[in-house]
Amino acid sequence: MTPKQLCRVVPENSIRFLGHDTHAHDVPHLIHVVTGTADLVVEGQQITLAARYNLWLAPGVPHSMRPRDAGMALGPMLSPATLPPERVHRLGVVPALTRVMMTVLGAAPATAEQVHPFRQALDAVLEGLPRPCFPVPVPEHPVARAIAREALDRDTTLEELARRHHTSVRHVQRLFAEQTGYPFTRWRTRARLNTAVSSLRAGYGLPEAARASGYLTRSGLVRALSRETGLPESRFAHDPLSALGPAPA
Repeated sequence: MTPKQLCRVVPENSIRFLGHDTHAHDVPHLIHVVTGTADLVVEGQQITLAARYNLWLAPGVPHSMRPRDAGMALGPMLSPATLPPERVHRLGVVPALTRVMMTVLGAAPATAEQVHPFRQALDAVLEGLPRPCFPVPVPEHPVARAIAREALDRDTTLEELARRHHTSVRHVQRLFAEQTGYPFTRWRTRARLNTAVSSLRAGYGLPEAARASGYLTRSGLVRALSRETGLPESRFAHDPLSALGPAPA
């Protein structure tokens, strides 16, 4: 039998290997890529997750998922109160989540009674995650919120984002300034730095954190951290997490 045929042997688990079409859930939802990669469309935005990366979705967020590269993904439901800080929250690699997910995979809980302790474990990890190092309020206006979700793409300019959403650069800048307290450029920088810091906390080095957050080079990330914190670049060159201090509770 081919790998695709084997994936269908246990129908209730085939979704892990074959993916699913667009749908939404009425409770928070976590997507964790176990192996390979997964291509998602979330509220119309394309997102690719690598192995061990996580995406935390609020209730009612439409999404589809297709694994590739012999990939497999898990999508456990969370407790209603375990809400992400934004509707679509990219978590990157979180070792504690990886440990719980691998235990879920091995234990294969089937009944509601069996699932309950695993859900509690996921809730505990997510609720205990540190707050972003650089707070970035999410704008309420639907166009600005959609642009905020797409703003981490390194190759997309503000002009392109505005044109994609049928608005003007000036209007986007005004919305971000009014609803987040930051100009769009600085808001995007802080959001990218949060992604970089999450990668560093997950054990990755500066080069990997730079790539994950949209910076071309390690030095580009170091310069951005220096500008945002006011600390010299030398403080971030060898031990950036010590320079940033303890993670916010």
